[in-house]
Amino acid sequence: MPQNITTGYRKLVDDALAEVETISPEQAKDLLGRDDVVFVDIRDIRELSRSGRMPGAVHAPRGMLEFWIDPESPYHKPIFAEDKRFVFFCAGGWRSALAAQTASRMGLQPVCHIDGGFGAWEKAGGRVEKPEAAPGEKTT
Repeated sequence: MPQNITTGYRKLVDDALAEVETISPEQAKDLLGRDDVVFVDIRDIRELSRSGRMPGAVHAPRGMLEFWIDPESPYHKPIFAEDKRFVFFCAGGWRSALAAQTASRMGLQPVCHIDGGFGAWEKAGGRVEKPEAAPGEKTT
């Protein structure tokens, strides 16, 4: 490990996983559509364009999350001030563990994340809104 890195990504992810609640894709499917639950998709917009979206999920890019959660931030999003359960997910479950940990440490409660992320959600038969093809483009 380079000398300037004191804590690697794996340790950070492992610490986050030990600190935040992890739910299975099946548990997440049971929560979809509930009024008291907000699904938060932290994937990059390019990932959404390639893979599709979970219906009803709020897109909150990982790079803006702290600013969108904090009510004192000029970038605050009111959805994060609602009295709801926040379910974070990314593509594979690592970034969402870190995001849920950060959100929890900021005071957002209750929070959890989906084990295996959007990939596991899709594999478990979770609903997905597929991206539309641009004119002249084929979809797979």
